[in-house]
Amino acid sequence: MPGRDVSPVLPVVLIYDIETGSPREMSKIVKTDEEWRNALSPEQFRVARKKGTETPFTGKYHAFHEKGVYVCVCCGTGLFLSDDKFGSGTGWPSFTAPVDAHNIHTTPDTRMGMQRTEVLCARCDAHLGHVFDDGAPPGGKRYCMNSAALDFIRD
Repeated sequence: MPGRDVSPVLPVVLIYDIETGSPREMSKIVKTDEEWRNALSPEQFRVARKKGTETPFTGKYHAFHEKGVYVCVCCGTGLFLSDDKFGSGTGWPSFTAPVDAHNIHTTPDTRMGMQRTEVLCARCDAHLGHVFDDGAPPGGKRYCMNSAALDFIRD
């Protein structure tokens, strides 16, 4: 039919908005590999879109101590607060908890012969890193993230 919008309807996800302090519905971000390659550096693409891992102690945020919010490099979703960052000694930025459970999702990861839990951005499915049960109190979790998958917004 002429004039009828036939663009695909993207799924909606609930994302916690740091500015308003409440969850809100947002469209899921879906792009082709070519679109992601054009938007990201080669290292960001390798890590965030192809599930890579940066070499320990080389990422720009592993020893970074500014106050603010770590966001997804692909879509800008708020992921971790600097107040929840701790020195794990692993060589990757580590956090005790995400900004909100709505903003990430996890999935089993058995790649490389290991049993791990992968952490992904809930809005765009970017690979962020892994979560382990050997973290700091109070929750005992260590969200071990790749700097290449993160951007930082200062307070």
